[in-house]
Amino acid sequence: MDEEKGQSLKQIPDFLVVGAGINGLLTSRNLLALGASVMLIDQGEVARESSWAGGGIVSPLYPWRYSPAVTALASWAQEYYPQLVHELLAETGVDAEFEPCGLLMLNAPDQSDAVSWAASEGKAMEVWGASEISESEQNLAAGFGKGLWMPHVGHVRNPRLCKALIASLKRSSSFALQTHTRVTGFEQTDDRIVAAWAKGAGSGASQSMQAGAFVLTAGAWTQQLLGSLQVESGVAPVKGQMLQYRLAEPLIDSMVLHQGKYLIPRRDGHLLVGSTLEYADFDKSLTEEGRKVLQDAAVGMLPDLARYEPVRQWSGLRPGRAGGLPVIGLVEPHENLFVNAGQFRNGLVLAPASARLLSELIMNQRPFIDPQPYRPGTDSRESSQAIQAQAS
Repeated sequence: MDEEKGQSLKQIPDFLVVGAGINGLLTSRNLLALGASVMLIDQGEVARESSWAGGGIVSPLYPWRYSPAVTALASWAQEYYPQLVHELLAETGVDAEFEPCGLLMLNAPDQSDAVSWAASEGKAMEVWGASEISESEQNLAAGFGKGLWMPHVGHVRNPRLCKALIASLKRSSSFALQTHTRVTGFEQTDDRIVAAWAKGAGSGASQSMQAGAFVLTAGAWTQQLLGSLQVESGVAPVKGQMLQYRLAEPLIDSMVLHQGKYLIPRRDGHLLVGSTLEYADFDKSLTEEGRKVLQDAAVGMLPDLARYEPVRQWSGLRPGRAGGLPVIGLVEPHENLFVNAGQFRNGLVLAPASARLLSELIMNQRPFIDPQPYRPGTDSRESSQAIQAQAS
């Protein structure tokens, strides 16, 4: 097993956090701030799954299509993101590059629902016609007759955000990190988890990892862990492929969204295109079909991209769950097992709020929002077919 140099704890940690993606990193950060000790482990590298693979938009793509419970998490997280990025930059020198460049949604078929939602939630949203669209983004294709402009929506460089978070965590003597460590099961005494059994990459031997409590933030792999305890979470993997272009000069200033596909301009001249929704279990292979779907969508929005070839293609596995509603809280009947997973396409969007809620529940603090909608067991019997039907 690969234990990070200088990152060891002398005593059994208060918490063993399984999964070092954005939710595991932020949950660990919160628990440390509340005075706990944390061992964070991951079966691979830190934040190299969906937390790395996503685009970094700090908003659900079509926020009015989600339940109030998702909106509550998203709204709090959106307000907090600029502060989080600023704090991490001051602590670590790593800039996650929060860019409040705005999001332009083109030809949304349920525009009236969107406008009603924005008014009820107090969100800034403007209804644009063809002239406003072309004036704002002159390189967009002709023919977009209506648009919705959300001026305050931003994006972050998610790999840099996770890099900053792990650098921040390593500053604490109460934190330890162990990578390439896969949990294979749990040891129980009555309703209490005593230890997690884990194997290192290439190792046949299992190690018993003890802790006061256990927190599962394993993304798409969460159900594999809970399944060993005969617990159903409703979390299933959903692949998303992405493309990246390198542009000689910027073609757009804001993020653009059309028919579920989006364009994200980065500071360094790259343009991200995302993303596919594929139900292929844990298969992360790249496909020509996925590449073509994304290229066609990108050129359809931004014709000048036809002069370029993508410089990179990659994929990740989202933790899909019906309705995009995460599962956050105590996994009953276990007294010391908690979960934070199932954010689906909004893992990065909801992460600060999801981590805050779980940390408050763990530490018996008054939660900042009603935790009932996210309670493990709620709607957990939804099938993967239901996930697919509700997320399209």
